Amino acid sequence: MVLISERIYLDHAATSPLRPEARAAIEASFDLWANPSSPHGEGRKAKSALEDARDRIKASLGWSGELIFTSGASEALAIGLQRSKQSRRIVSAVEHDAVFRAVPDAEISSDNSVFDASTILALQHVNSETGVINPVGQIADSVRPAGTVIVSDCSQSAGKISLPDADMLVISAHKFGGPIGIGALLVRDFALLEPIGGHERGYRQGTENLPGAMGMAAALEAGDWATSPDDRARFAESLSDDALSIGEQADYIFALTHPTMSAQALLIRLDAMGIAVSAGSACSSGTLKKSRVLDAFGVSDDVAARTIRVSIGWNTAAHDLQKFTEAWGSLK
Repeated sequence: MVLISERIYLDHAATSPLRPEARAAIEASFDLWANPSSPHGEGRKAKSALEDARDRIKASLGWSGELIFTSGASEALAIGLQRSKQSRRIVSAVEHDAVFRAVPDAEISSDNSVFDASTILALQHVNSETGVINPVGQIADSVRPAGTVIVSDCSQSAGKISLPDADMLVISAHKFGGPIGIGALLVRDFALLEPIGGHERGYRQGTENLPGAMGMAAALEAGDWATSPDDRARFAESLSDDALSIGEQADYIFALTHPTMSAQALLIRLDAMGIAVSAGSACSSGTLKKSRVLDAFGVSDDVAARTIRVSIGWNTAAHDLQKFTEAWGSLK
């Protein structure tokens, strides 16, 4: 067994540790304690900081539309899907569970799906369990002429790779080193949604989370990762024999299959060796049921039962990847 003196965290698809820049921004925000919606001087000062964070996030993501702050990706998906003016909801079979909770009666997309102006289509950008990059822009180009609206869950791509051309995008700060409890729905035009009154231009209720917004802006602006694209490419190559090959692949989320050992046994062994990974999404990794996502990708039951997820983040070092490769090899 490979022994590791310091623990290695490779479960960034579940959550990433807070970037120091985000921590500093959050601490600074505590001096702006007033409600951003209050009309007095203290409230206006907080409002100015909130709008500054909104503009910085949009600039960091290259987004020219509107931005609604939310408590995270789940709420953003619920707002986009439930309050869309479209009457039909179609979702891909590999979406996060939050999509199916938001619209449990949605149609599952297939080769026979018909897209028209009454339809909103949910199509994630990067799959959280496999790292597969969906061709959101290409699909949007094919259905947009019919008037279909596209909402793309970008929880696993925002702050990491360029975002797709869609009508609504969903982001979550804690996936890229921002604080937990803050996310956003990016909307091309507010006219796509039914307003409900309250805050965020009337599209969300509840007092705005100014510390979270400032922390999210700082995390996005922090930019660089500890590993280079070449580091991640070498890591991917070292594991290529055991990685699921499904489609175009992000270089920071990998689904690895062991020849004989179960996923649960792998998690226990790797954790004992000082390495944190997961089996599927954090929402389902505690269960023994086969991953719905792997099933939708056509992965057999036997392979799925021996598959774990390894995900890299902003503070993963090249030597962490090397140590994981050595530990993985020792288990075979």
